[in-house]
Amino acid sequence: MKRRLLQPLWFILAVLFLVEAWLWEHLEPWVARIVAAIPLRAIKAWTAERVAHLSPPLALIVFAVPLIPLYPFKLFALWLIATQHFVAGILAFALAQFVGLGLIAFIFDITKPKLMQMPWFVRVYELVLRVKAKAHEVVAPVMARIRAQLRAFVGEGNGPFKRLLRKALQVRKRIRAAR
Repeated sequence: MKRRLLQPLWFILAVLFLVEAWLWEHLEPWVARIVAAIPLRAIKAWTAERVAHLSPPLALIVFAVPLIPLYPFKLFALWLIATQHFVAGILAFALAQFVGLGLIAFIFDITKPKLMQMPWFVRVYELVLRVKAKAHEVVAPVMARIRAQLRAFVGEGNGPFKRLLRKALQVRKRIRAAR
């Protein structure tokens, strides 16, 4: 009974974890583009050179400290949501998440060699990878059902969505022909 009650909670946590992991993986190209567009490449090289001379515990501080200023911003975003400024709050929270994940990706890329020298960090890193794999296992059956329902809705040949799309294209052709 207890397991049955906790199952939705675990599913929600797995989805949230996977969203964070997806953002982490897909933010790296954006960070690379930003680095290419502004002089962050020089900053990255300068930071990497400085981190190379640090001990692993100091590299951990370099990894963790830049994230601290983001938490008050996230709390402010939650306050906005709580005071019924939903759009501003959601946008502020999304911006904080985007900046935070970009910053984490940027700094982790620089500090990872030093961080991986600490055995406890390697264990935590491997635990996060295992949790990510478990989250994929939890979410995979639901995602498969959603994909199957989408395929059924869109239809391979003559599903309701395809018919609607065909009608919309016919209307579009008529409008263009009338011009």
